[in-house]
Amino acid sequence: MRHIWSAAAICGGPSRDRVAGPLWIAALCACSALSLQWTPAEAANVLALQSIAGKSHWNVMRALLRALTDRGHTVTAFTPFLDGDRDGYAEVDVSGDLEVRVGLNVSQFNDVQCTPIIIKHVVNATRTGCSAVFEHPRMREIFDGRSRPFDVLVVGALWLDCVSYAANVLRVPAVYVVPSPIVTYSERSFFGHVPNPAAVSNVLFSRAVPTAFADRFANALQTAYGSWTLWREERRHRQIRPLASDAVVDLVKPSVTFTNTHFITEPSRPLSPDVVQIGGIHLAQPGPLPKDILEFIDDAPHGVIYFTLGSVVLMSSLPEDVLSVFRECFSQIPQKVLWKYEGDMKDKPKNVMTRKWFPQRDILLHPNMKLFISHGGISGVYETVDAGVPVLGFPIFYDQPRNIDNLVSAGMAISMDLNFVTKDKLLDAILQIVNDEKYRQNAKIASERFKDRPMSPADLVVYWTEYVLRHNGAPHLKSHALNLTWYQYFLVDVIITLLFFAFIILFIIYYLLKMIYKHYLKYVHNGKAKCE
Repeated sequence: MRHIWSAAAICGGPSRDRVAGPLWIAALCACSALSLQWTPAEAANVLALQSIAGKSHWNVMRALLRALTDRGHTVTAFTPFLDGDRDGYAEVDVSGDLEVRVGLNVSQFNDVQCTPIIIKHVVNATRTGCSAVFEHPRMREIFDGRSRPFDVLVVGALWLDCVSYAANVLRVPAVYVVPSPIVTYSERSFFGHVPNPAAVSNVLFSRAVPTAFADRFANALQTAYGSWTLWREERRHRQIRPLASDAVVDLVKPSVTFTNTHFITEPSRPLSPDVVQIGGIHLAQPGPLPKDILEFIDDAPHGVIYFTLGSVVLMSSLPEDVLSVFRECFSQIPQKVLWKYEGDMKDKPKNVMTRKWFPQRDILLHPNMKLFISHGGISGVYETVDAGVPVLGFPIFYDQPRNIDNLVSAGMAISMDLNFVTKDKLLDAILQIVNDEKYRQNAKIASERFKDRPMSPADLVVYWTEYVLRHNGAPHLKSHALNLTWYQYFLVDVIITLLFFAFIILFIIYYLLKMIYKHYLKYVHNGKAKCE
């Protein structure tokens, strides 16, 4: 590694020509005492792997890698989403081996709502991604030692830790980047701990917090069932098509895991010190809006509503009866509507502008925005929270119901079911949010809390990655729970031991009582005999 020396100088060095004798010496000493605190930072060679072909997932990884290269680190990234090489950053294209899922029919998501099907899809996609990356010719060169040595592995992780296989081969620490809310079913594998289903909703549960008994009961069952299904599905894949990582008994566990979470969208919960929340790291500096969109927004005396279902779902694939509900509703409200829609729309209301793509971040930051109608993808959630705009949510898939429910709990959103939407229900929800000031006030409160941080997400990424490098993988951050087997972690051996001792004690008590009872009967019998 090479060293980068940085000084947090807060005063300039005075010229010997301008400041004479003792005055120059005093100024130099003062400046040195205040600012010349030199801190060495290692410029590392980083290997980054994006094995998940999700654009929103890549947005998190991209921002994280940008933070590292801006610091002076060198990054080699395997990714299906190419941004182009730059100073300190080189890409390896793996898009040919991964299915990039963009613009899908909404019916495809309606068919995969249940937990087993979601888990099957995630396991298949993750293992396929791991296989594509690790079998790539460039990766083989790296594994064979025919490239510059790497210092740390940064990988996009979802539910399986096959991604850390490269860390075993290269003998370097691993840093995980989890692009969605913390993956409940893999927390035991990643961090050593299992979240308490009485207080922490699993990633596929529809509620933000399991408060009522029914919620806690359903959350506990789904957590246990999902964990078992994940184990069974991965085991099946190992038998059908084993990966090189399957042969490794002890895969490298992450030294630090960066999660795309924040306590605004992820209720407070226990986290070990190796889990760092960087929710919103993908938020870029706002830019100017295109002229036609800006004029459309500015010329809206009652404000503007923005409607999108993200980049994955085709809006035009919605059933015609659902589309007609939105068209009829929008035609009856005074607000103007920006509607992300592919192609031409028949019977488009006069107050609606459609585009295949909108600069969403910049639109939400415009002061004339009144409402964001969204599916609840985590990237859009952070954008609307940052902008302080209320939300009408139509969650479709995966973590989206939970994301929207978090906003409902914050008092800045209403959640509805896209499959059962009617014009009257939609109109009532829109008018309620737009006309009731409490939704905007709560959105502003959430925005203030979201922005109130001691360090930016990018600074957190840089600090903790360099911390791992400075402390040789930082093994002291990892929980001892990772060293325990499942029966040790759940205290099965302790419980069995306690039950054994309890059995012994109860047996002794039973035996003593039995002896006392026998002696008592004998005494009573002898007493009666003497009386006779």
